[in-house]
Amino acid sequence: MLNYGLDMSGVEHDLALPDLVAEGDELDLLVSAHNDWTEPTPAVGWTVAHQIAHLASADAHVLIALRTPDAFGAVLKQAEASGSKSADLDAAAGAAKPRSALLEQWRAGRAEVAAALGGIPLDRGVPWYGSQLTAALMVPLRLMETWAHGQDIFDALGVSRRHTARLHHVASLGVVGRELSFYAAQLPVPAEPFRVELTGPDGQNWAWGPEDAMQRVQGSALDFCLRVTQRRSRAETDLTAVGKDAQKWLDIARVFL
Repeated sequence: MLNYGLDMSGVEHDLALPDLVAEGDELDLLVSAHNDWTEPTPAVGWTVAHQIAHLASADAHVLIALRTPDAFGAVLKQAEASGSKSADLDAAAGAAKPRSALLEQWRAGRAEVAAALGGIPLDRGVPWYGSQLTAALMVPLRLMETWAHGQDIFDALGVSRRHTARLHHVASLGVVGRELSFYAAQLPVPAEPFRVELTGPDGQNWAWGPEDAMQRVQGSALDFCLRVTQRRSRAETDLTAVGKDAQKWLDIARVFL
């Protein structure tokens, strides 16, 4: 499950909602064209059906958090009772449904999430796993998770993916999630500023942090997103780092606990 107990206020939100919708639509085109969802994905024990079921389950939890926040405590208690197997159990339950029913559930859920997020103030507090988020932050979080689990499915089916500027939302989460990475690894969070310079899918230059920072990370935005979502090992990317803390960050990078 996602957990953002640290400050994620540096993430940009402009145009994130239509990009979230587009991300879901792209994945829908892929999976709806495949009748067999039993194909195994890179996530051990998870098929294509498990991946879609996980996204559908997460959307259902988002709707509870948005519509009846007082009831979200029950979701947390259920997750705590299941421990580390919570996501696996939810995915397995969804994957056991007929493909057509699961596809319809996922489509309906993500449409409801988009409508709900588009109809409330962006600064409204939303309960989530281990933290209180804003509605604005929930948008790129859902996009990131859709993209990451979608990547598992693209990899499983051997389909080439056309990456877009929507990666900027994922990269932004990755940059601001640097503190989360060190926190999760039970390491002190570096006080020194970092500079991150990435090349977007269409050759755009994306940068975060002061230009004169001594801790620096560079490379393609795609590889950075694959790394922070833990879809690729550091050795499988073109990312380079200057500075001891920057080197360590690439080793432990993540956007979820």
